[in-house]
Amino acid sequence: MNSEMIAGLFGLLGVFVGGLISWWLQKDRASTDLEIALEAVKTEHMAEKTAQHFLSHKGYTDRSFDLLRERLGGFEDDELRRILVRAGAIRYTRSNGDEYWRLLSREAEAIAHAKEKGERTESAGDDH
Repeated sequence: MNSEMIAGLFGLLGVFVGGLISWWLQKDRASTDLEIALEAVKTEHMAEKTAQHFLSHKGYTDRSFDLLRERLGGFEDDELRRILVRAGAIRYTRSNGDEYWRLLSREAEAIAHAKEKGERTESAGDDH
């Protein structure tokens, strides 16, 4: 073999080895990025499930925002509100100015419960 062919083979070998190293590094990075993205989605999903848990309690159709913020710590107020909406909750403000949340699916239950007690309840259809 002449020196030009040997140099060409070594050049090809270098490109091949460099390509393998680059592929391996990208694969490792993509795997790490995927794990980080999945963890973020898992956190959001679990926060929604936890919100649904508190809003589904048999004895309480409504929960104060303060209680939900305390139980679902680690979120900014507006971020927590977005989580509650994704969980299927609606917000209303009571006459004293406090913010309360309930699942939209429990709206009829809350109205029926208020009628039993002879109280007025805020509902999704109320106009202010």
